[in-house]
Amino acid sequence: MSLDFVKANTSKDIKMIYDYNLDAFSDSPGFNWNLDEIQKEVKDGWNLYGVENNGEIIAALFYKIKENTLYSKNTSIKISHQGSGFSHKIKDFFETEAKEHKVNKIIHYCSIDNFRMYSLNESHGYHKTDKRLGENGQVVEWIKNLK
Repeated sequence: MSLDFVKANTSKDIKMIYDYNLDAFSDSPGFNWNLDEIQKEVKDGWNLYGVENNGEIIAALFYKIKENTLYSKNTSIKISHQGSGFSHKIKDFFETEAKEHKVNKIIHYCSIDNFRMYSLNESHGYHKTDKRLGENGQVVEWIKNLK
């Protein structure tokens, strides 16, 4: 199974990604999964992508590049598509983008209680920092230095 990463270039694209799953969430500090917040993230420089499998949006991801660093975060994958290795492909996408933009490191954000993401991050060479973000420090920062 393959994934397509489709960048949101218009308000219509953003709405389509938002509509994929109204119960989705992002682990961004202070971020709520609603159309206004998504549009604010895009306005603040985050690139938004819909992650598609056979034309169905199964997740959303954000990344931005600032000061030679790629910052990344993503929603959960739709339950019906979990366990298919798609999380690894999303990590690979971030790493490919980082290499194409010739950045030195990737910083990824995830919820403090997302233990699947902890394991995934570790398997891809990320290291958890002591930095906590968001309301009550519920967002954890992970870093991967690139060679």
